[in-house]
Amino acid sequence: MEFTEFLLTNWHVKTVSAILILAAWIDGRELKVPNWITFPMILAGLVYCTCVGGLGGLGAGLLGMSVGLLTLLPLYAVGGMGAGDVKLMAGIGAWLGWEITFAAFCVSTVVGAVMSILMVVRKGTMRHHYENFLLILSEWMIIKNPSELSRIAAERKPTMMLLPYGIPICIGTIGYFLYQGMI
Repeated sequence: MEFTEFLLTNWHVKTVSAILILAAWIDGRELKVPNWITFPMILAGLVYCTCVGGLGGLGAGLLGMSVGLLTLLPLYAVGGMGAGDVKLMAGIGAWLGWEITFAAFCVSTVVGAVMSILMVVRKGTMRHHYENFLLILSEWMIIKNPSELSRIAAERKPTMMLLPYGIPICIGTIGYFLYQGMI
């Protein structure tokens, strides 16, 4: 296969992959996925879906974007994740639809969990983070008010080890693409 043909085959998946790599790199450095990446990604994905599938394509892009938002929005609502990570997942959905987005979310969740455990073990703070996990879990069971949970999470944030979640989203999603033969 010629290089040009390689680039043009599933170019939209390669475009999403390149955006994810850039977002993960920035998130790893700044603990933030900037709007100048996520908003154009979402808009371009919706335009792409509309061009490819008309109004039905736009509907599929909007459904994918919604699924992307809904997968991470609960964690964002209680202060467990940044808005950029949520919008990054919405961008995946806008380009690739709900099924691929949900599968990528599932793989990214596993990657994020493994990365979190490795970070905690490496720092030697397993007990501290396990106790924090139990505390957060009990707060979710007892409080149930997202704004109160978010306030508590904001107070606790300086003592927590932060995972730039754009990295697990990137690794998990591109890993899923490779596994499915999309790249």
